[in-house]
Amino acid sequence: MRVLLVEDDVMIGEAIQGALKDASYAADWVRNGATALATLAGQHYDLVLLDLGLPGKDGLEVLGSLRARDNPVPLLIITARDGLDDRLRGLDGGADDYVPKPFEMAELLARMRAVLRRKGGSAAPVLGNGVISLDPATKEARVKDGAPVLLSHREFSLLQALLVRPGAILSRGELEDRIYGWGEEVESNAVEYLIHALRRKLGSETIKNVRGVGWMVSKNA
Repeated sequence: MRVLLVEDDVMIGEAIQGALKDASYAADWVRNGATALATLAGQHYDLVLLDLGLPGKDGLEVLGSLRARDNPVPLLIITARDGLDDRLRGLDGGADDYVPKPFEMAELLARMRAVLRRKGGSAAPVLGNGVISLDPATKEARVKDGAPVLLSHREFSLLQALLVRPGAILSRGELEDRIYGWGEEVESNAVEYLIHALRRKLGSETIKNVRGVGWMVSKNA
């Protein structure tokens, strides 16, 4: 999953971006509203974390511009503004959740997972296709009734990208986009290596290769 963090405070931004990467998200960070809108116009993100007190274009203006463009990206406001009016303006303006600062990172991650579940049309906390299940909270995968298997950060990110859309074929570029953020070196044959590692842990038939196109997991297997 790829996340855009919009936060002007350097200390907070560094802390959140580091925690997101530790939680297996590909996390990009911008520090003002204009850059956020330009970035979102040219890059797909699975979720946005948006501060309100930004230099130049305020966070609520960013939110309004984004929704006016019919961009449905899941968005959580993270802000020190905890007044009722601000919360109502944010939620009524199209935010999916509103998290006042200071917050515990574990709670923010749980709220992110909840928003992503709702946007994906699922109330269940575990992703799955009938054969493979993946728990975003524990980073564990399971094949049918087998024992849970702990995945590495990037193994988790790749399998999550596939299980969010069972039956859809994702290309190498699309998978790399979910795994790597800005400034992270894309290792040669990284996707093939991760798929090999996942097949070794979960079975050779769990991820299917569509020659010349990409990879997929079966839908409702």
